[in-house]
Amino acid sequence: MEISDIIVIAALVVGVIFVFAMFVTVQQGYIAVVTIFGKFQRILRPGLNVRIPLIENIYAKISVQNQSVDLSFQATTIDQANVNFKAMLLFSVVDQREETIKNVAFKFVDRYSFNTALTRTIEGSIRSFVATKKQSEILALRTEIVQEVKLQLDQTLEGWGYHLIDLQLNDIAFDETIMKSMARVVASNNLRAAAENEGQALLITKTKAAEADGNAIKIAAEAEKVASQLRGQGVALFREEVAKGISQAAKEMEMANLDSSFILFSMWTESLRHFADEGQGNMIFLDGSPDNMKRTIHELMAVSKGISKPAPEKTEQL
Repeated sequence: MEISDIIVIAALVVGVIFVFAMFVTVQQGYIAVVTIFGKFQRILRPGLNVRIPLIENIYAKISVQNQSVDLSFQATTIDQANVNFKAMLLFSVVDQREETIKNVAFKFVDRYSFNTALTRTIEGSIRSFVATKKQSEILALRTEIVQEVKLQLDQTLEGWGYHLIDLQLNDIAFDETIMKSMARVVASNNLRAAAENEGQALLITKTKAAEADGNAIKIAAEAEKVASQLRGQGVALFREEVAKGISQAAKEMEMANLDSSFILFSMWTESLRHFADEGQGNMIFLDGSPDNMKRTIHELMAVSKGISKPAPEKTEQL
C-alpha cells in the first residue's frame, strides 16, 4: 500500500470522526454551556445539537430540575437556649434564559462552593431571626421562620440564577436539659388544668345538688302548705258537720219532749270510750264520781246554751 493511500484512508477516518464529533446530545432537564477557548459562546438545549469540534467545548451541563439539600445546624435564642434545626431546602434554576444559565455556570468555581454558600446563607438567616426570639416562642414560629428566610434569600439567589421553592423545617429540638424542663412545665400545666376542671366539675355538682335540695324543700313546703290548708278545711267541715248534727239532734230532742242534756251525756260517754279505745299507753285520769259527772254536764249545757258568768251590772250615774 502506497503512502498516498494511507493518507487518504487517514483523512477519511479523521473526516468521519470530525463529522461524528459535530453532533452532541443534551439530556432532557439539562442545559449545556458551550465555550470557545474558555469564553462563553452559547447554550445547547435538550436534544441533538451541532457544534464545531475542537473549537467549541462543552463547559458544563446545568440541571434545570428541582434540587434539594438537607441542612442540620444549631441556633441560639435571645435567652441563650440552643435550638437544633433539621431542614430540607428545595430550589431550582430561575428559568432557561441564556443570562440565567451564565450566572449558574460561572458565579461559583464548582458545585461544592455553591452548596456551601447556599447552606451557610440560609443558616445565617435563620440564626439571625432566632436570636431575636425567646425559646418559648420558637416552636410556634415555624411558618414565620420560613417566610423570613424566603424574604431575605429570594433576591440573593436570583443573582446566582436560582429560585428558592420551599424550606421545610422538619425538626426543631432544644438541648436535653431544656427539653426536660419544658416537659415538666407542660406536665405541671396539665395537672393545673386537670385540677381546675375537677374543681369546676365539683362546683357544678355541689351547685346542682344544692339547687335540687332547695327545689325539694320548696316542693315539700308547698305540699305541706296545701296539706295544712286541706287539713284546716277538713277540720272546719268536721266542726260544721258536728254543729249541724248537734243542732239537728237538739231539735229532735225538743220535739220528743226530752232534755237536751241527754245529748251532752252521750257525747261525754262516747269521748270516754274513744279515749279507752285509742289510748296507747298514755294515762288519763277522770273523776267518775256522780258529783263530777253532774258538774261536767252542767258545764256542757252552759257551753251549748251560751251561758256565761253574769256581767257586772251597770250603774247609772246621776
